[in-house]
Amino acid sequence: MLIIGIAGGSGSGKTTVVKKIAANCGSNSVTIVPQDAYYKDKGDLSEAEKRAINFDHPSSIEFSLLVKHLDMLRRGESIPMPIYSYITCARSKETILVHPTEVVIVEGILVLSNPSLRQRMDIKIFVDADSDDRLMRIIRRDINERNRNYEQALTHYATYVKPMHEQFIEPTKRYADIIVPQGGENEMAIGIISSHLHRYLQSKKK
Repeated sequence: MLIIGIAGGSGSGKTTVVKKIAANCGSNSVTIVPQDAYYKDKGDLSEAEKRAINFDHPSSIEFSLLVKHLDMLRRGESIPMPIYSYITCARSKETILVHPTEVVIVEGILVLSNPSLRQRMDIKIFVDADSDDRLMRIIRRDINERNRNYEQALTHYATYVKPMHEQFIEPTKRYADIIVPQGGENEMAIGIISSHLHRYLQSKKK
């Protein structure tokens, strides 16, 4: 099994990169484990307290469970992956049964910030993008998916996203084996990574 970590700032195009790599390699050969599924359950907080949650700080993620699940996948075991809602800030009682495959991609803004998680990665990738491009994507996403209006999205960016990016996310670029500039639009970089994984998958079939 090959475990790949794909990090980068909010709105950098990580999800697009992951989807294109998975499509190029064949969805049956790739398991995607999103960091976002492992946010800690805060469903018991008030609405005001929920709006103040710092989703861009490492303490918001249950890394111990994510590491445990990666170890299970490595051993060939299926995992009960959590389902998390940004609207309720809670985990669902249901889980998603995820089966191990030859390639496992762990994707999220902070996946390179945790030493235990990094140790389990065979390839570490950082998706880079211009800060203005990221800001535009973040605002659209917050309005469409996270129940924020324009002013709330800007305030959240200035209060949490930007400072946390500078403190915790951008510095993890130094751990990356591969840096993908221009996010999901960098077809050349995505093609090179996909070709490497395709060769790996072909070698496992021999």
